[in-house]
Amino acid sequence: MNFPSELKYTKDHEWVRLEGDEAVIGITEFAQSELGDIVFVDIDTVGDEVNKDDLFGTIEAVKTVSDLFMPAKSTVLEVNEQLDANPELVNNDPYGDGWMVRVKLDNPSDVESLLTADGYKELIGK
Repeated sequence: MNFPSELKYTKDHEWVRLEGDEAVIGITEFAQSELGDIVFVDIDTVGDEVNKDDLFGTIEAVKTVSDLFMPAKSTVLEVNEQLDANPELVNNDPYGDGWMVRVKLDNPSDVESLLTADGYKELIGK
């Protein structure tokens, strides 16, 4: 499995790519493999301020629905609209075209407290 070292990770299986005071967030390769075939991504929080660990959307696989949690207090700027027509991008390219949201972080340094790739691998036992 692939866990890019430049990303930060959460215990809820989201990844975060810091871009100045903004971040791009998605779910990890491990999470998408556990969920199976993704059929729908529901995120309706654009423009909303979302607190750390609060729900910002859901992701639906063939057999289950999973919640998406915000890794740091942020305002949701953009949702990946490609996922409306192609939710399978999450399965095929979780760290690239399968990203979920772009956010403006209240405090970019909050991301530093998240897990490193090695810490995430340890969490999931890989």
